[in-house]
Amino acid sequence: MTTVAIRQKLVDYMKVADDKKIKAMYALLEDDMKHGERISITQYNKEIDAAMEEVKRGEVYSHEQVVKLSKKW
Repeated sequence: MTTVAIRQKLVDYMKVADDKKIKAMYALLEDDMKHGERISITQYNKEIDAAMEEVKRGEVYSHEQVVKLSKKW
């Protein structure tokens, strides 16, 4: 299916979708617009290197610690 056809189907769907679905689609798209920018490969590699340094320094959580922390959310 072409992008044009998909866009049209989405427009048609939004005309008949209930409020709950419209709000869910909006939230999904809005979040993607805010956070959807891709980073450069250089930035990606810097972030990987920084994460690897954290691991070397022992700045990590065990599975058990993560489970315990997540219960507080």
